[in-house]
Amino acid sequence: MKRRDFVQIAGLGLGGMMLPLNLMGSEVPIEVLLDVPLDTAQKKALADAALNTAKSNGATYTDVRIGRYLNQFITTRENKVQNIVNTESVGVGIRVIVNGTWGFASTNVMSTEGIKKATERAVAIAKANSKFQKEPVRLAATPSYGEVSWKTPIQKNSFEVPVSEKTSLLLNANAAALKNGASFANSNLFQINEQKYFASSEGSYIDQDIHRIWPTFTVSVIDRASGKFKSRDAMSAPMGMGYEYLIPKSEDKITGPAGVLLYRNTYDIVEDATLAAQQSKAMITAKSVDPGKYDLVLEPNHLGLTIHESVGHPLELDRILGYEANFAGTSFVSLERLKSGTFKYGSDQVTIVADKTQVGSLGAVGYDDEGVKTKKWDLIKNGVLVNLEATRDQVHMIGQTESHGCCYAQSWNDVQFQRMPNVSLSPGKDAYSPAQMIKDVEKGIYIAGRGSFSIDQQRYNFQFGGQTFYEIKNGEIVNMLNDVAYQSNTQEFWNNCVKVCDEKDYRLFGSFFDGKGQPSQSSAVSHGSSTARFNGVNVINTGRTI
Repeated sequence: MKRRDFVQIAGLGLGGMMLPLNLMGSEVPIEVLLDVPLDTAQKKALADAALNTAKSNGATYTDVRIGRYLNQFITTRENKVQNIVNTESVGVGIRVIVNGTWGFASTNVMSTEGIKKATERAVAIAKANSKFQKEPVRLAATPSYGEVSWKTPIQKNSFEVPVSEKTSLLLNANAAALKNGASFANSNLFQINEQKYFASSEGSYIDQDIHRIWPTFTVSVIDRASGKFKSRDAMSAPMGMGYEYLIPKSEDKITGPAGVLLYRNTYDIVEDATLAAQQSKAMITAKSVDPGKYDLVLEPNHLGLTIHESVGHPLELDRILGYEANFAGTSFVSLERLKSGTFKYGSDQVTIVADKTQVGSLGAVGYDDEGVKTKKWDLIKNGVLVNLEATRDQVHMIGQTESHGCCYAQSWNDVQFQRMPNVSLSPGKDAYSPAQMIKDVEKGIYIAGRGSFSIDQQRYNFQFGGQTFYEIKNGEIVNMLNDVAYQSNTQEFWNNCVKVCDEKDYRLFGSFFDGKGQPSQSSAVSHGSSTARFNGVNVINTGRTI
């Protein structure tokens, strides 16, 4: 690793250490982020060079991904801008099937000759691998879409917003936190634009322009007298949106139980930083939780992480088959449990869907990275496991003939493979608010925001924390709590779900840098839900030692 690369990554602050180098690309002037170096006709000509070369060398299937990946990351601390990084990565990835075997190669030489050489290398790799292939690759059929395009429906391109405006917003958030008692405040803005062109030997030429944004911060308060300190992170969700997400609208603000401010569709980072400082101060003197069984009321920004770890990952088919175990282990789910049609993953209140089309979500695209039109499908229906997450070369293993459209590569020089789609808990059908839910709890805890977590290698036994915790007694919130974490196993936890609020409370949580694979790749995915109640969950005190 070059020193410059290390300094860039280290300076990104929260979440920055999870950024793989190939996602970063090469540092470029900000003006480059607004350039359009290749038009659609030029990309089609380059793709055709790869398709024709592969066919003439014996490939029975070929797909080509021409990618341009743009990133801008801004980090601040208190009254200073710490770092601004603009990067660009451009190149081509070619995947072929020869003799029933995959081969892949990539190049950043954006010429017909350079692409031909990379294609020949992909074919050679496939031929070499075919000597050891025991069973030929079987691709589920997918339509030929011809020449089509898709764009994230943004209102304001964040890359077009002056850097001075964005840094001022982050510094204003820091100042608001400091004014309200924070000892330290740092804030970050992550912006990503993926310009992806896909072409296949089946006749699809797909041009996509994908945008994502994530404003976040960490506020800390130190009590010098006691030596105690507390921190609270942002209640924002990374989104598949443009800069309009950072232009708050009053109708998008939700005041939850205990005055917790929550956001949907737009986000007020200054207001959230103000409240974060106030809440961190209150945590200094808050009561430490008494361990025991509680009814938990979990708001969406918190519950999204639990969905991600206990549902999203274990329902990835490659983990179930044992083909993948990096970062998240394998899975307690088996093909036999799916085929039975009776496996109770959760209670009747639990319907969980996969959806690659959800507007505003991180995983929203028109087509995945093997040219499959994206869709929505049930994973768990009224508590029963009904489907998994699979790609074109996997679905035959579960007796299906249509890909789920959840194939993704983080960059042009990475081979695409199965990644988690947006996985969300469906809202309740009956009108029911978080305030009503609180009134129905005798002994419980309300948890907002995501915190630390731990889960075993089969995605079964787990422990989750949060950002803020409030004790519920006899239908009322009585005080703030500290040192809260809950323990359960996936099946027990989801079967303890007794109620989900209606769609008026539905919001998205997101994971901007979700790691998987070896070599590792990072993807972005959202998880939606309304506030949900789980009865009789074991709560531990994380501040006590035995």
